[in-house]
Amino acid sequence: MSSDTFSVLNQFRNADLVKAGIAEIHRITTHHWAIMEICGGQTHAILRSGLDELLPEKIELVHGPGCPVCVTPLEMIDKALAIATQPGVIFTTFGDMMRVPGSDRDLFSIKAAGGQVRIVYSPLDAVRIAAENPEKQVVFFAIGFETTAPVNAMSVLQARSMGLKNFSLLVSQVCVPPAMQAILSAPQNRVQGFLAAGHVCAVMGYWEYPEIADKYCIPVVVTGFEPLDLVEGILMTVRQLEEGRHEVENAYRRVVSEIGNLPAQKMIKTVFEPCDRGWRGIGEIPMSGLGLRKEFEAFNAEKRFMIDSIQTKESEICIAGQILQGIKKPVDCPAFGTLCNPDHPLGATMVSSEGTCAAYLRYGRTRTGVMEQK
Repeated sequence: MSSDTFSVLNQFRNADLVKAGIAEIHRITTHHWAIMEICGGQTHAILRSGLDELLPEKIELVHGPGCPVCVTPLEMIDKALAIATQPGVIFTTFGDMMRVPGSDRDLFSIKAAGGQVRIVYSPLDAVRIAAENPEKQVVFFAIGFETTAPVNAMSVLQARSMGLKNFSLLVSQVCVPPAMQAILSAPQNRVQGFLAAGHVCAVMGYWEYPEIADKYCIPVVVTGFEPLDLVEGILMTVRQLEEGRHEVENAYRRVVSEIGNLPAQKMIKTVFEPCDRGWRGIGEIPMSGLGLRKEFEAFNAEKRFMIDSIQTKESEICIAGQILQGIKKPVDCPAFGTLCNPDHPLGATMVSSEGTCAAYLRYGRTRTGVMEQK
């Protein structure tokens, strides 16, 4: 990492600036406000920095569905397991999907039993594996928000240009704006302001958000991941709420523009098209996903392996769905940290590196919301 990069990071981790921002939030807060951070990475950053414990009691941070591992539907996990167990298949995935529980097992257990499951760092690695193993069918588990969609699309275009007939994607791409609207439309919704995910907006921009802000009369602030980014995002959101405004503002200006990354968006539109998509613990959200366009159906693993009828079975005591919707917190779950833990997760929110339950356990949040004394 260059010295310039360190300088920038230190600026946005400056304790005095963070304290000044927190003090301003205390000064202007007069009402109780529930603010949802969309991204699981932001949730971990907030808890790691202890920002949730520095805010006024009237400011409640509600943790949203912004973990792509967590929201991948159980049916899709079970389809991945079904494909990974077939002979002649090399199933490739990011490492954080290995321990996500399906109805009765996970990808790690299939690998441990001798299955050809490989961890890759990019879908382009899976394309290379397909080129090196023409006698095998290579499948990449394409999950994620809009951030992963461009490179997943690129893998399809590269495989087509190489003439590979043994490469396919199991697609579970989801999009943030429809999920925000689903949360706001729910009868039990408590969210009064949104911290939008900075990495998603770096790709897609934030031109889609003014319609949401106007329709639901709710402020949306694009926010980064460093302590000062998060404090600025919360401050801008609280200021809007206290003043009765509902606008879209950008607190991550060094990375995000309103229009976003146009070449990346073009790549997505070339390969994918909007579709209905299920979200684990939430259900189906209309037009909240991306699916392969008809001209790329040859790369659709679901069609290639004819995986249609999957009977799923969720844990009866896991409340991950309510956590992902911001209705409950991990500490409201009777299994939190006991029956459900990173070694034996009942839901994806415990096993994912961006999961809310994993964050609460890792950073010692208790039922009172205070750090445990080690």
